Amino acid sequence: TGAKNMVERNSLTHVNTNPINSLVFWALCGRYVLGHEAMRRMGTANVLIAGMRGLGVEIAKNVILSGVKSVTVQDEGPAEWMDFSSQFFLLASHLGQNRALSSLSQLSGLNPHVHVSAHTGPLKETLLQQFQVVVLTDSTLDDQQRFGTFCHSNGIKFIVADTKGLCGQLFCDFGEEFEVLDTDGETPASAMIDHITKADPGVVTCIEQRHGFVNGSTVSLSEVCGMTKLNSYGPVDIKVLGPDSFSICDTSSFSEYKKGGVATEVKKSKMLQFKPLDEALVDPELLVMTDYGKMTKHQTLHLAFQALHGFVKRVGRLPKPRSQSDAELLVAMVTELNKVSHLDQLDEGVVQSLSFTACGDLAPVNAFIGGLAAQEVMKEAMFYLSGKLSIGMCWWIFIPCLSALSTALLSLLQRGSRYDGQTAVFGSGFQERLGEQKYFLVGAGAIGCELLKNFALIGLGAGEGGHITVTDMDSIERSNLNRQFLFRSQDIGVREKQKSEVAAQAVRVMNPNMNITAHQNRLDPDSEQVYGHAFFMGLDGVAAALDNVEARVYLDGRCVQHQRPMLEGGTLGSKGHTLVVVPHLTESYGPAKTGSQNASPLCTLKNFPHRIEHTLQWARDQFEGLYKQAAEHVNLDAAGFLERTLGRGEAEALEVLECVWGGVGGQRPQGWEDCVGWARRQWETLYNNDIAQLLHCFPSDQLTSSGLPFWSGAKRCPHPLTFDPSNTTHMDYVVAAANLYGQIYGIVGTRDSSAIRSILETVHIPAFTPKSTVKIHLTDKEMEEERESGHLDTGRLDELQKKLSSPPVNSAALQMHPIDFEKDDDNNFHIDYIVAASNLRAENYDIPTADRHKSKLIAGRIIPAIATTTAAVAGLMCVELYKLVQGHRKISSYRSGYINLAVQYCVLSEPLGPQRAPKSRQYKGCCTVHCPLARFGMLKAC
Repeated sequence: TGAKNMVERNSLTHVNTNPINSLVFWALCGRYVLGHEAMRRMGTANVLIAGMRGLGVEIAKNVILSGVKSVTVQDEGPAEWMDFSSQFFLLASHLGQNRALSSLSQLSGLNPHVHVSAHTGPLKETLLQQFQVVVLTDSTLDDQQRFGTFCHSNGIKFIVADTKGLCGQLFCDFGEEFEVLDTDGETPASAMIDHITKADPGVVTCIEQRHGFVNGSTVSLSEVCGMTKLNSYGPVDIKVLGPDSFSICDTSSFSEYKKGGVATEVKKSKMLQFKPLDEALVDPELLVMTDYGKMTKHQTLHLAFQALHGFVKRVGRLPKPRSQSDAELLVAMVTELNKVSHLDQLDEGVVQSLSFTACGDLAPVNAFIGGLAAQEVMKEAMFYLSGKLSIGMCWWIFIPCLSALSTALLSLLQRGSRYDGQTAVFGSGFQERLGEQKYFLVGAGAIGCELLKNFALIGLGAGEGGHITVTDMDSIERSNLNRQFLFRSQDIGVREKQKSEVAAQAVRVMNPNMNITAHQNRLDPDSEQVYGHAFFMGLDGVAAALDNVEARVYLDGRCVQHQRPMLEGGTLGSKGHTLVVVPHLTESYGPAKTGSQNASPLCTLKNFPHRIEHTLQWARDQFEGLYKQAAEHVNLDAAGFLERTLGRGEAEALEVLECVWGGVGGQRPQGWEDCVGWARRQWETLYNNDIAQLLHCFPSDQLTSSGLPFWSGAKRCPHPLTFDPSNTTHMDYVVAAANLYGQIYGIVGTRDSSAIRSILETVHIPAFTPKSTVKIHLTDKEMEEERESGHLDTGRLDELQKKLSSPPVNSAALQMHPIDFEKDDDNNFHIDYIVAASNLRAENYDIPTADRHKSKLIAGRIIPAIATTTAAVAGLMCVELYKLVQGHRKISSYRSGYINLAVQYCVLSEPLGPQRAPKSRQYKGCCTVHCPLARFGMLKAC
């Protein structure tokens, strides 16, 4: 009814699509980063975005992907050639048609659960009243002040975003009162407790060397044994005493501390007050620096943007490209404004450069500002702000690319071209150079999609002789859709539709002149026949949109070897970074750090877990061993199977042959009832028998050789579970395990819990008696030493060899069906198994369990990513691409970027120079002339 009334009152055109069957999948995508409550709040927000040029459509795209309730896009103007340099949803057939209406269909297709409407009339206060969040782009200063005052007075969240050529600005007003639920956007820190003193104040010592808390943090204590009053004490402020200790409240009257406990950070909410735009314009304290090498430029730009509005009001247009008279007028207007602002120094060169480029419209700048603006919309929509505790936020962003301008490049400006907005800044000569570029993009995921969009808009490789090669071996998954906007639901699960091919087809629609080839190859030493010396030497540059360090390091090495520049970017939730590597000028990405700080010791996973991450990793390992590796072993070629297996060492051979015998021997199920029986016995082994054996070896009152309790610190004393068919988690495990077990043997199962319970009544569970001969390893070192010592059951190994000698293990009747873990299909029992298996083990060890979406995030090893951050990172990468194509040889021209959109952190800094070998170690003669490795100081490789 509300939508119908809006149509009648405001001539809104709307597209209504609502395939409910995929709603849950889509919602989970955002929850990996934002959480349940944030997604719930955001799903009730109605957002108005005014202006559908490049910046407006960028913001709309990101906001729709995030999952608000509705988005209305407003624009009165018709599409023109100038828009095509950054408006990626316009086609040539849209010329002369309304921009909002022309973009509506594509915007609606981004997220079927967001109601998208178009408003083609003017902005009025009566329209704004219908929304919780209003965003103005491509607006006059008069409109910004008028509507800003109205929104501030009526409790409507208000954002102004604007770009002019190579510069952009962003202002937010969240109202008189705005509650901050999270001041840093980070996951709450937690630490396991080793000891608590009975004193005033009590001192907590943690097991970890660094607890991660800071002075003034508030923590809650739980699972404390002995001093149990702390478990119900509530949040307590702490004072950090050291990296592993902090003080809390007065504990002198509490019981003695015995063992255990977890300290968890409690986020404090804060109430902020924001200034309206009128007041913020004259408050220099609200200016946020993004490039600390250009502080004077930031302050000058703050005035220059205001003067630019005055220029348009006086002259009726933006300054013409490279017009000296227009630039002089703008400088005079900025000087006049400074009589009120009293800046110590004005950078007239920045004002002049802004005047020269203001009528330009650049896709990379819009991507960056659009990503930042959409992130602020998300915070407002969630009634949630992660930010600095200032009374307002006002970003006047300066993109340091003005030094790229050259008079020689500004000849013969094009008219009636999709690149008009770009040639207005750089000229037609530079446009031709962009079109001739040959670039290699590795990765077509979140950042890869954004880069391809920018490549199409700026015309990279779209001219004569130019070309883009993109490779990505992955197919499209449901969880990709909330940030990889080139893909749609219909692309999921289609074998022929790999990411790279679908992405390439999508950008050809954006720019029919794109010369692009899609590959599905992994970039590693095995693909060097494809991406060899000739391939790299034929490139002008490489862009890395990868999701792991190892691949980045490998690609970086190939670029160093062939002296090719590389653009690199990465994201993690709201955080992002960019790096430009220029041969002989900047540092390279560098070698991978050895080891992994997040890897858990095997003995911890096997016997001594103390975090939910440990039980989830254990559950993943169980899945791989039971449903994939065992089946793969059975399916191995019979010829030489036993010889090859024994050649891997007796310890590993025993494990493999046990798996194979389980698949082809007496344990092989004959029907569904056998699968249920196996799952029930597996439950008993994992959650009762194995724990009973562990406690037999190390009783709950066990002492170490030092006389201290064995079960203390990070070692949680477990307890066996008793199977209960009325317990949901117990049955979830049996249902999932039985179905997966049936799948690897080609046996059809069921989800009918009642039928499964009936079968369980007939299942015999053998009695278990712990054995004194079993040795449980306390460390990975002990485990490895036993492997190397050869102490194993050789009799059992000989027995298995004889049993598996005949019949052949790969006969057709014995073939199995290995299962590859797939996190995005909620009907395949994979996540069902992981959640149940992990939470049962957590129950064994009294570890707090995890819900389904958290378990899916961790066990699926999903890298949290959101559209806003990926758009901003890709924008910054393409700003550096401009400089590479122009051939800048001064390191001061380039910038590395570091952003955290949760806390308004954005720093652009000059990259470091390359590491060079001492002259005494450099090769001489022809080697240094012809070998790039020698010139990069890579002597060993040379």
